[in-house]
Amino acid sequence: MKISAIRSDDVYSKIMRAPLKNKNDIYRYELMLPFEKKWACYSVPMKAATPNGYDVIMASGMLGHIAPTQVNETQKHNIDLISNDKLWKECELSIKMSLNCFNEQGIELPVKEYLFTILLANSESPYIILNDGYCGDGGIPGYIFSWLIPNEYTLAHLPVALAHETNHNVRFQFIKWRNDITLGEMMISEGLAENFATSLYGKDNAGPWVTKTDLKTLNESIKPIIYNGLNVQGLENLNAYLYGDEMAALQNYPQVGLPYCAGYACGYHLVKHYLQKTGKSIVEATLLPAKEILDATEDFWNE
Repeated sequence: MKISAIRSDDVYSKIMRAPLKNKNDIYRYELMLPFEKKWACYSVPMKAATPNGYDVIMASGMLGHIAPTQVNETQKHNIDLISNDKLWKECELSIKMSLNCFNEQGIELPVKEYLFTILLANSESPYIILNDGYCGDGGIPGYIFSWLIPNEYTLAHLPVALAHETNHNVRFQFIKWRNDITLGEMMISEGLAENFATSLYGKDNAGPWVTKTDLKTLNESIKPIIYNGLNVQGLENLNAYLYGDEMAALQNYPQVGLPYCAGYACGYHLVKHYLQKTGKSIVEATLLPAKEILDATEDFWNE
């Protein structure tokens, strides 16, 4: 098993010093090209066929990554904060530790090589603001991103976020992604990932997508809407259920009356309920079909 880092701090330093006209291509070919297969799974080309067309630069911006053209001397402090060798070792260790949880249980992972990086986030992105300054993406096996506004809080939570994303990386090696995925399946996936992360780093280090929801709101306001929407399909329709109305509105997606990351919080508590009820480990549960977990937790909705 091989885990490799693309040291974004080196690339960002180069972008910072480069003329404006060269910044996008340095980002494109030195930082993103190693992840070309990941982007291809999302139908994102490295470079658009026409000027200012849809490509890795535009897609990165939509996700809340800082634009390469904004990487100048004002970002030097942020680049310095992610230039710590110890930080990169901690990130690698998080991924290694997460993968070893499965290897130690005799589970052979089809993917043998993993590539990760840490990206700078756009401090003005509403998604980043709502997520308390950090995000991640581990949906394509073999590739893991996290992006953040570096500060004491986000840097401390970075290994936890990477454990969450590594759990996605493992699950989607065994549970095939489908474009018609349901809300129930997405919610279970997120609940598994966050329960896995907290099993390694403690529940006090759960992400804001869980901690911002209190149990009263979950039981009285969130569960009824989520339960009625479990079979909803289409990523544009799932958005409000998973991320809340505020995020859905930013993308002109339908709203359903839910607060920030309601689906994540609901998934976390449902999976936690499942683990307590069945006695299964989070490693075992990670590889299970969502239907098996949902069928075993009908009582969760009436708590």
